[in-house]
Amino acid sequence: MPSPEAEQLAAMFRAAPAPLESPSVEQLRANMESMAVLGGPEPGTVSEPVDAAGVPAEWITGPGASRDRAILYLHGGGYVIGSIATHRGVVSRLSAASGAAGLALDYRLAPEHPFPAAVEDAVAAYRWLLGQGIAPGRIAIAGDSAGGGLTVAALVALRDAGDPLPACAVTFSPWADLALEGASMDERDAIDPMVHRPGIQQMADWYLAGQDPRHPLASPIHADLAGLPPLLIQVGTAETLYDDAVRLAIRAIEGGTAVTFEPWRDLFHVFQLFGMLPEAQEAVRAAGAFIARYTAG
Repeated sequence: MPSPEAEQLAAMFRAAPAPLESPSVEQLRANMESMAVLGGPEPGTVSEPVDAAGVPAEWITGPGASRDRAILYLHGGGYVIGSIATHRGVVSRLSAASGAAGLALDYRLAPEHPFPAAVEDAVAAYRWLLGQGIAPGRIAIAGDSAGGGLTVAALVALRDAGDPLPACAVTFSPWADLALEGASMDERDAIDPMVHRPGIQQMADWYLAGQDPRHPLASPIHADLAGLPPLLIQVGTAETLYDDAVRLAIRAIEGGTAVTFEPWRDLFHVFQLFGMLPEAQEAVRAAGAFIARYTAG
């Protein structure tokens, strides 16, 4: 059973005015930015803007964390919206929970910069981290929603390029199928307060710009996931994207990757963003412990 706080927040999302039939990219981005107030950073967090190989980024170091270990964090938003500002809170809390500093990335967004721009930026930022003298075994990559799919895509791109891989990866509600072929996309539409086919289809179209939605670096459920580091997948069972998480876990396990799969009963898309929720606090603590365990060496 969700907490009263989670039920109240889900009700608020359901009661929100219906979106415009064809909202502009600018309107979508402004709406996302306005939600940043729902999950601010931990008190005592230190933030420092930085250029990560040409990609705007920000070190977000939660209380008790240090830069001898790092989390490359890839924000969600359908590859179209979202920013460091919208995700500063969850990165701060994940940093505090793991003891590793977060490097939040403002990768290029569609439609101005379609696939594979986001993958290229994530790969460049990871290589920049290596260039800062942080060993790959002390780095994790993490992301939510589109950033969760991008996390796995970046791992695949790095593996295929022969780069040393990070110690582990974390995904919150990963969007891993841009063809939207999971059964839950329609079966759970009535219970998901946030993500629905028309809106996410538009984002996929903007990001892909006519390219194959089943390309392995766009939809990593179609990638060979052999040889990847341990992967944590958290997802709410009330999500239209639930089957993306399930199929990603199965695909990774089939490739021999160690997977920890955590379904959160009756929770909505990327609930971890909302730091006032008890479930968000518990989930981020678990993700932090996972990162700490694998990056300690």
